[in-house]
Amino acid sequence: MTSPARPPTAEHILTYAESWRGGGVERVQLRLARGWIAAGRRVTLVIGDASGPLADEVPAGVEIVALGSRGLARLALRLPHIVAARRPDLIFCPGNHYTGVAGWLRLKLGRACPPIAAKVSNALARSDQVVPVSLIYRRWLRWHRHFLSQLVAMTPGMADEVARAMAVPRAAVAVIANPPAMPIPGAAVPDLPAGRFLLGVGRLVAQKRWDRLIAALPSLADPDVRLVILGEGSARAALTAQIATLGLAERVTLPGHAPDPLPAIARAAAVVLVSDFEGVPGVLREALASGTPVVTTESSVAVREIVSGPELGTIVAADDPTALVAALDHWLTPGRVRPAAVAQPGEDAADEYLALFDRLVRLGRSGDPHEDTKRRSET
Repeated sequence: MTSPARPPTAEHILTYAESWRGGGVERVQLRLARGWIAAGRRVTLVIGDASGPLADEVPAGVEIVALGSRGLARLALRLPHIVAARRPDLIFCPGNHYTGVAGWLRLKLGRACPPIAAKVSNALARSDQVVPVSLIYRRWLRWHRHFLSQLVAMTPGMADEVARAMAVPRAAVAVIANPPAMPIPGAAVPDLPAGRFLLGVGRLVAQKRWDRLIAALPSLADPDVRLVILGEGSARAALTAQIATLGLAERVTLPGHAPDPLPAIARAAAVVLVSDFEGVPGVLREALASGTPVVTTESSVAVREIVSGPELGTIVAADDPTALVAALDHWLTPGRVRPAAVAQPGEDAADEYLALFDRLVRLGRSGDPHEDTKRRSET
């Protein structure tokens, strides 16, 4: 008597990224890949520029396809050929930044395209966009349901936003938290001030608006508090110029990318995030897991899901510098009680993604994400 055939699973997962220069999306992508490999799956990662600090975090067992240079256009042009040749069971799109590549892949491969699961990594409500751009962007978001097989949000609040912005049933949006950051044994720790300091963690790019935090420093009640911003990016020159103009060279340091920011987070008086927009800011979860208070702009619907009470931190409006200074002074007050450590979600994130991927593979490779969505919403 023959045993029943094993249901199809996502034995081979292909994912892609532009570079390993230190983005949170790519770092989470590597954490997930590590979990998928540990579960016995095959993972292929197509990378534009294989250099950068995250290259040291690539887990053993990942099959790397390096294109030799970064750029979404090059990635989009090459990916259909790579997918056709390697025939993965499923494509994982790691964030909003990459959904255009996913759309092109679906267009080029049609029904031969494997299911595409995409994580929503950044806020879909973008107050920083001017009206013509915002109208085009909203139409683009609604087009996603035509080429993606599955949308994944990191919190229930984000899932609600995804359903509204992309015009899909709420039941069709999966909710899976990012896997938590873990200490990296032997990772270099940047030089930190001996006294109290505020800490920012994130790329030096316009979205993060580190200029707001630097501008707040001279107005703080304590003139000896220092500021450290861990990260690298295209805004370094502008931020360095701002620091010089304000005469803050002795109080602000930009050490660059830190492989493991957790020791700095644990020592900081407060972790500060002043972005225009975010997805689910991992640094806020990491700070609260360390018992470090946070001061943050309301850059995402997920912020209030993370900073769920005033004992954990302070949420300020992005365009209110007075409120930012007051919040920083509050947490810098001598004797201020730090929050109790908050456990991070996402311990089983890699397994949850695999269960989702296996379901998508079982639904078949019709190339019609509408049918996938219909079936998911009915189950």
